[in-house]
Amino acid sequence: MDFLQSIFRVNLNVLPFYLLAVIISFTVHEFAHAYYANKFGDPTAKLLGRVTLNPAVHIDLLGTLLLLIGGFGWAKPVPVNRDNFSRPRLMGIIVSAAGPLSNLLLAFVTTLIYAMLLHFQVLPGMENQRVAQAIYLFINALINLNLFLFIFNLIPLPPLDGYRIVEDVAPTPVRRKLQQFEQWSIFIFLLILVIPQVRAVTIEPLYTLAQVIYIQFLQFSFYITGLFGA
Repeated sequence: MDFLQSIFRVNLNVLPFYLLAVIISFTVHEFAHAYYANKFGDPTAKLLGRVTLNPAVHIDLLGTLLLLIGGFGWAKPVPVNRDNFSRPRLMGIIVSAAGPLSNLLLAFVTTLIYAMLLHFQVLPGMENQRVAQAIYLFINALINLNLFLFIFNLIPLPPLDGYRIVEDVAPTPVRRKLQQFEQWSIFIFLLILVIPQVRAVTIEPLYTLAQVIYIQFLQFSFYITGLFGA
């Protein structure tokens, strides 16, 4: 058991809930990309069956495993052909931003639901506290993971969404220079994954920032639910 715990980033008791949160979060993220790409005139994702909330078409097993072990991973990327957009740069930015923003929205909605469950004594009032604890663990994992994915995916490194946004915003000469460095991105991520000192100043602060946003969401959610009375 200790050996398995040394492999995974999260506690083994939380692992099933975290894995479910990963599947939901990745699926929503990729669906958002596919939905808006199709909405703006690019049928590529739709033809590949990606405009769906079916996790089977979005989840990458290796990317999911690395998220559980290393703290970051990936789903199957949604192919987007910007040439099909009437306004390639603007619509490209929206499609790229849709993924991270969907995670932010999911985190906020989940936080609001959690605040309501507490405010109206649904969780504290449960007779089976093991079920209540399971619900809490799942909600906590879902919120924290989605906030992390929102922040992480906005980092301007390929192939992350933040890089695609910068690429669409930047002038053409700058875009060409940026594309010359895309081949090195995999080595950057490998350094982050295998060197603890690099992780400590890159990935770990993102989890801390996610916690800060979580607290702000929770405070706002308690304020909103408080308006409904006891």
